[in-house]
Amino acid sequence: QVQLVESGGGSVQAGGSLRLSCVVSPYPSRNYCLAWFRQAPGKEREGVAGINANGITIYRDSLKGRFTISEDKLRNTLYLEMNSLEPDDTAKYYCAASWAINPARCRQTLKEKRGAWGQGTQVTVGP
Repeated sequence: QVQLVESGGGSVQAGGSLRLSCVVSPYPSRNYCLAWFRQAPGKEREGVAGINANGITIYRDSLKGRFTISEDKLRNTLYLEMNSLEPDDTAKYYCAASWAINPARCRQTLKEKRGAWGQGTQVTVGP
């Protein structure tokens, strides 16, 4: 059973940066996709960024250029680097993992909130 544990959240001022980490244990070896999602109070959970077993990344259009997803397989860790943070980025951030041979199907399973999920880490961006 895969476990995901997020860390790195906190409170920052607008314009600041944070790096979120997610330790995935055991780390998947093939046919997987990993992603970051976020959920603000009163809003639906939304996808932030994803990466698949081929190293191909995908981002929410509105976040391109500010957020970067990466993985360190030796450390079993998924990262989300967040720069130029804005108050609208305030949310609980979750990492998630799923498995499927087809990358699009893999992403879909996460959108359907299936797969394995962490407990989340809170990010608060002040004015």
